Amino acid sequence: MAALKYSRQRESIKNYLLSTNEHPSADIVYQHVREDFPNISLGTVYRNLKLLTEIGEAVKISSPDGIDRFDGFIQPHNHFFCTCCRRILDLDLDMAEITRLNQSAAENFDGLIESSNTIFYGTCGDCSEVSQGI
Repeated sequence: MAALKYSRQRESIKNYLLSTNEHPSADIVYQHVREDFPNISLGTVYRNLKLLTEIGEAVKISSPDGIDRFDGFIQPHNHFFCTCCRRILDLDLDMAEITRLNQSAAENFDGLIESSNTIFYGTCGDCSEVSQGI
C-alpha cells in the first residue's frame, strides 16, 4: 500500500475519537470536527472514518440501534450497549478470558477464527439510578 497522504481533516477526526469515550456516530464526529473545519462535508467525515478503520487507527462498532459508532481506542476490548439511553460504553474484561473463548470456539469450527466482537446489553449505571429514583 502506498504511503497515505497527510490530511489535517483526517488527523482532526482521529484526535476527536481519541479524546472521547462516547463512541460517537459519524454525525457526532462531523459536528465536532466542523468546529475546526467549518467547510468539511459529512461525506468527507464518512470517507475518513472508513479509511481510519481500514488502516487500523479506529474501530467501527455496528451498534444494535443500526447506527455505526466509532472508537479511537484500538486495543482489543468489549462494549456495553445501554438499552435505555443507547450509549455504548467500554467494558473492562480480562482479554485472556476472551482469547480462551475464541480458542474454544475454534475447536468446534471448521475454519479460522481470528477475533471476536462481543457487545453486552442492559441498563447503564446512570439509567439504573434514574429508574430507581436515586
